[in-house]
Amino acid sequence: MAKQPIIAIMYDFDKTLSTTDMQNYDFIPNLGMTPEQFWGATTEFTEKTGVERILSYMYMMIQKAKEKDIKITREYLRECGKNIKFYPGVSTWFNRINKYGEEKGVQVEHYLVSSGTMEIVEGCSIFNHFTKAWGCEYYYNEEGEPIWPKLAINYTQKTQFFFRISKGVVDDKDDNSVNEKNRNRRIPYQNIIYMGDGMTDVACMTLVKHNDGTSIAIYPEKESDKVRNLYTDGRCNFMCRADYSAGSDLESVVKLIIDKVAMLHQIEDREKKLANK
Repeated sequence: MAKQPIIAIMYDFDKTLSTTDMQNYDFIPNLGMTPEQFWGATTEFTEKTGVERILSYMYMMIQKAKEKDIKITREYLRECGKNIKFYPGVSTWFNRINKYGEEKGVQVEHYLVSSGTMEIVEGCSIFNHFTKAWGCEYYYNEEGEPIWPKLAINYTQKTQFFFRISKGVVDDKDDNSVNEKNRNRRIPYQNIIYMGDGMTDVACMTLVKHNDGTSIAIYPEKESDKVRNLYTDGRCNFMCRADYSAGSDLESVVKLIIDKVAMLHQIEDREKKLANK
């Protein structure tokens, strides 16, 4: 039997797995602000200074915390991830999909690529299910305070991780290997699934779909209009309600993709055996 095939599922986080932006659960309320006030202030700062939007929110998190005399540390931000609420079925999704893959002879790996705050993600209940997670992260001084962005991922920068995952180059400091020509990819493009919730995921959705992978637009119940244009414009393969429960449409779609990968692998394996006779 040939080497077991691998499927990689790439996830956005905010409003794809979680019900709203990760900062909205604890971090922003701790500032005594509403999400509307914080994100409004971030937008105003961007428009006034020209600072890129992702860098703006990272800056505003530090500044607003200082105004409220809140000391930000990695540990504090992790605590802000403990009360994140997820869509139905997310808590059991990873083990269920992994098990189904095993039954079909397919290894399933889960990757997070988020423009949200990495340290907050580290504190959430599902963090350990990811083979690798990338998000916006701070560099901390000797006192443990954030002083500079260590990594910032905007919506188009997410696309690099499609190639990193395919090549198995998950060290984001390794810029050489990810750009080298490599015909023997660890995970073929067609074995990659991307899940996102809207316009901020368009670049990744389009890249994955155009390279024969599968893009799935996720929408909250009764809000399919938020992603319908992504589907009708051909930017994604499927649109599914944000329900990760057993028996959901989303689970059925992912299982069908696993079935397809398993079947193609079996066919290729038989053809190789016949060719070697």
